[in-house]
Amino acid sequence: MPKTVITPPGSGIPLAPFSPGTLADGIVYVSGTLPFDKQNNVVHIGDAAAQTRHVLETIKSVIETAGGTLDDVTFNSIFITDWSNYAAVNQVYAEYFPGDKPARYCIQCGLVKPDALIEIASIAHLAQ
Repeated sequence: MPKTVITPPGSGIPLAPFSPGTLADGIVYVSGTLPFDKQNNVVHIGDAAAQTRHVLETIKSVIETAGGTLDDVTFNSIFITDWSNYAAVNQVYAEYFPGDKPARYCIQCGLVKPDALIEIASIAHLAQ
């Protein structure tokens, strides 16, 4: 089964050796996505809602580049640095997934850059 690397136009260079996404057999795997600009600087420092919106827009661009939409997302892995941001994350998350919600989990952990408050990785199954 061949895979296709998915890199949206205008993407920055990844901080580590990975692709923004891969497509294989109609499934898009979106790498863990942090609130980074094209130079891998954290954006919206201290604002969990704005960082969540930035992350979900980035994920949306990967999935759309692969030919899908956020409606195709079946699973999200969410990593937050502090449970006090959970409500803000969920409020923005619900805007991006207004209908049937994907399965997900959310854990509290440290992230690669201290100013990053959230990271999300996604799996989407494209309609065939």
